[in-house]
Amino acid sequence: MSKLRIVLVGDARDRDRLRASVAVAFEIVGEASTMEAAQALGVGSDLLFVRSNGQKTDLTPPVEPLTPRELEVLNLLAEGLPNKAIAARLQISDQTVKFHVASICGKLGVGNRTSAVRAAVRRGWLTF
Repeated sequence: MSKLRIVLVGDARDRDRLRASVAVAFEIVGEASTMEAAQALGVGSDLLFVRSNGQKTDLTPPVEPLTPRELEVLNLLAEGLPNKAIAARLQISDQTVKFHVASICGKLGVGNRTSAVRAAVRRGWLTF
């Protein structure tokens, strides 16, 4: 299975910390100091942009890395979509979404979808 492609965004120190924590689970295809610069890299549209949110980032990787599909589900959870909407967007069943949410929660060591999103934000995987 191929790794999810990501672009690291932030100042050099943040990118160094992020790089150390995500290199095992993700393929880093670029780095930039701002989101605008990252988007200008032209490295493709199927990327996750990972940046520091200006707060202390928990760079502890999960025991088992999230799969690319789990990261897609996590991003849609962060948008506040319910399981049925996530299922429709990804063209999978809502039972499959439930499975992915449970797997994400287990890997991140949290008990629910809200905590999963919070954990991802703390790790710098999602920013708002």
